[in-house]
Amino acid sequence: MPYQNISATLTDEKLKEIKTAIATIQTNMPFLVNLTTDERRKRFKMGDKSLAFVNNSLSVTQNNSEIVPANFDIAEFAKDYQLMVALTEILSLLEQLTEKVDDTLVAVGSESMASSLLVYDYVKTAAKHTPGLKSVADQLGERFKAMGNRRPKSDKTFASGTV
Repeated sequence: MPYQNISATLTDEKLKEIKTAIATIQTNMPFLVNLTTDERRKRFKMGDKSLAFVNNSLSVTQNNSEIVPANFDIAEFAKDYQLMVALTEILSLLEQLTEKVDDTLVAVGSESMASSLLVYDYVKTAAKHTPGLKSVADQLGERFKAMGNRRPKSDKTFASGTV
């Protein structure tokens, strides 16, 4: 969906359903592991060429079982390969979802920041004539103290997420 202004909510009920769905995914894959950085570095990385190599190796062992030692578990090899194929598909779907969630978070964060900058401008203006708002303006202004003389512009869209 092309990005425009986001106007949406996630009810507590929907958020709970999403968390339950994520928990269900984790429950359905109790074999998932966490590797340390060192463990990851020592492992083979699978790309398209490696996937094809493993697939071809599996076919060779299944069609020529006599060429591998008797203690080589062809069934376990096939099981690992099938799991790898399934996890590759799942990861692709999760990466697509993660990208959409991240893009939406950036967009709605930018919208929130733009609105906050408008509020900050309104508060600064109102603080000149309304008792008690100077402390509010100062509190909001804490965000920009390190910026020095550069002042935030509330009429811009902050798509870079750096404000």
